[in-house]
Formats: sequence, structure tokens, C-alpha cells
Amino acid sequence: MRNKQVLLASRPQGQVLESNFRLVETDVPEPREGQALVRVLWLSLDPYMRGRMDDARSYAKDPERLRQLFKEAVKKAPTIPKDPFKDLWAYFQAMLRLIRAYYRREYRNVPLQNLVMIIGAIIYILNPFDLIPDWIVGLGFADDAVVLAFAVRQTRQTLDDFMTWEIASRGRATR
Repeated sequence: MRNKQVLLASRPQGQVLESNFRLVETDVPEPREGQALVRVLWLSLDPYMRGRMDDARSYAKDPERLRQLFKEAVKKAPTIPKDPFKDLWAYFQAMLRLIRAYYRREYRNVPLQNLVMIIGAIIYILNPFDLIPDWIVGLGFADDAVVLAFAVRQTRQTLDDFMTWEIASRGRATR
């Protein structure tokens, strides 16, 4: 059996063009024990997905796009099952608060590469059509948890510094 994949060949500069994509055919491996083969019949490229084709760095440079990403993430967060994220959930929430503080210009003590890593992880979690589609019960968020764990491992000091700043800021506000 063959699998057709439409892959992003290049990030669109302006209007999305057919040349921004490429069609790749690969053999579909037989599912192993505990795996399932899922056939996707239709996939649409909605205007919502346009922003997902831009790289995470472009979000860091645009406070309005960052604000929109934050709003989308806050809206989706209650629908995400907590079990796959276990000890990472507090860091996921901290990432969201850091993004909000960053686009509001309240907190800017974030190395650009760490901010891009955090933004990339949030984008991945928001995208329902990632490596393992989110709608697959029991598995759908496993890849999201791996991406989040990697991002936390790479940015833990930045996130811890931000949470320390938050606590100190609250202390100043109550005096």
C-alpha cells in the first residue's frame, strides 16, 4: 500500500502557492502490535492554518500574532487531557503566561532561541494534525507531550526565572 503526503516545501512569502508544497509517496509499513493504521480521506487547508505555515520565529517578532497564539492556546487548554502531560502541565501553563507577559512587554528577559522553542511547542500542541492526530483516543497527545517535555528540558531555566519574576512581581503589587 502507498501513502501520499503533501509536505511543506517552503514557507509562503505572501500568498500561498502550489510551489510551497510537494507531493511525496511512500510505502505504508504494516502496523505492529498495539498500533493502528488510520486512513485520512480529506484534509483541508483553512485560513486558520496559514499562520501555522510560518516559522515560530515570526511570532516572536510580532506581538499581535503572539497575542493571537496565546488566545488560541488558552481556548484549547481546557480541552487537552492532562494525563499525557503529568508533571509538565505547570510548565505548559508557565509557557502561556510567559508568552502573554512577553507580548504585553511586561517581561522580556527571554533568550530569543528559548522564546522560539516555547512558541514552537505551543504551535505543535495547538495543531490537531501533527505526528499523531489529537483525536486518536489514548495516543493523540502522546507526541505533544514529548514535544513539550523536550521544550521544557531546553528552556527550564528561562521558565523557572520567569516564574520567580512572577512571584516577585506579585509581592511588589501587594505592598
